[in-house]
Amino acid sequence: MITVVGTGTGAPPPECLAGAELVVGGRRHLDAVRLPEAAERIVLGPLAPALDTMAEYLEKERRVVVLASGDPGFFGIVRVLAERFGPAALDVRPHVSSVAAAFARVGLPWDDAVVVSAHGRDLRTAVNVCRARPKVAVLTGPGTGPAELGAALAAGGAKEGCQAGAAPSGPVAPRGGAAHRYGPAPLQRVLLVASALGTRDERIERVTPSEAAARDWGTAVSVVLCLDERRALGAVRTVAGPSPGPSQWALEEDEFTHRDSMITKFEVRALALARLGPRLGDLVWDVGAGSGSVAVECARLGAAVVAVEKAPDGVERIRANAAAHGVDVRIVHGSAPDALAELDDPDAVFVGGGGRELPDIVAVCARRARRSVVVAMAALDRVPAVRAALTDAGFDCDGVLLQSSRLAPLPGDVTRLAATNPVFLLWGSRNPVSHEGVAQ
Repeated sequence: MITVVGTGTGAPPPECLAGAELVVGGRRHLDAVRLPEAAERIVLGPLAPALDTMAEYLEKERRVVVLASGDPGFFGIVRVLAERFGPAALDVRPHVSSVAAAFARVGLPWDDAVVVSAHGRDLRTAVNVCRARPKVAVLTGPGTGPAELGAALAAGGAKEGCQAGAAPSGPVAPRGGAAHRYGPAPLQRVLLVASALGTRDERIERVTPSEAAARDWGTAVSVVLCLDERRALGAVRTVAGPSPGPSQWALEEDEFTHRDSMITKFEVRALALARLGPRLGDLVWDVGAGSGSVAVECARLGAAVVAVEKAPDGVERIRANAAAHGVDVRIVHGSAPDALAELDDPDAVFVGGGGRELPDIVAVCARRARRSVVVAMAALDRVPAVRAALTDAGFDCDGVLLQSSRLAPLPGDVTRLAATNPVFLLWGSRNPVSHEGVAQ
């Protein structure tokens, strides 16, 4: 058996190491314990050599102990060991995880938190989850710490943008601190950086993303909590983790504020959402957002969303619709394609509206999108140029003409079919390996 010990908020009890002939762990874990005199010690760096040595000890039925942080089955080494040696070979003795400890220190429940690991991974997924969800714990690592996370979140709330979202329910203060809401940060997020948990040097610092970006945090960071303090408590939950997805999508038009029926109809929205595939960890652009119906629906499905709209009254409608549906949507007031220049590359893009500039806008979006671009248009004349913009960017392109008739009442308690305006929907999908720099 391999005994895997979570050190939690202190050193493991001595009996865990009794009789160990090989002890494997991080340097700080090994330095914190007294090892048996005859035990070999391996400081974890590259995993492969350590796993090979462990295999040699197991073949000779010699006792191996692995020291890890907190709960080693939660984004920890148990996964690697189980894949190599099988679950039956492991005797796991967990302790309190850094996530549980951090939330306990600030007096908040975490059954509704989303936990995302940026340790050894692309930071963009963690950033997008922080943009989309009100309570997130981020496990950090070298190059993906509080400074990098804060910089990405601060850049996502640039001056030209504003954040629309759920109506506030009041700020929540960590234990021992006064309630405070950080002023003009568009994303309305605060970072709680927990360092050296369980030691005499333990500290939890409360900073804005911009403040986090300006500091050198060293190597003692345990976990970062990213909170929208207005919604930090949340509702009583039955299922742990991120909130369940919506029971319906492609909502009726009267679920949104709009001007003179200038809104993407639900039939079109349904197919557009299917081709966009918004999900937690994604970033979606809604360009020419109008009422923001597509942006709001993508946010309801878990994506981080940027809505780009040039009309001031459109910006207000998007803000109102996002608040009405309890989601966060970043709004950029400006004209595409210029307004897209400072935005992070999206996973998927929806382009609505029309005009002579539409093919140029689609071309810019197609160059930046990692997975898909969906375009809705009423004008037949725009279709060839938009299709060319997608195929020239390396997308596989397809499309349909959507023409539906809805049931409508007539006098005398009878029903007729009322035709909606026909809409062309084109979409392009990219093979991820063909997009340079895409991390899966």
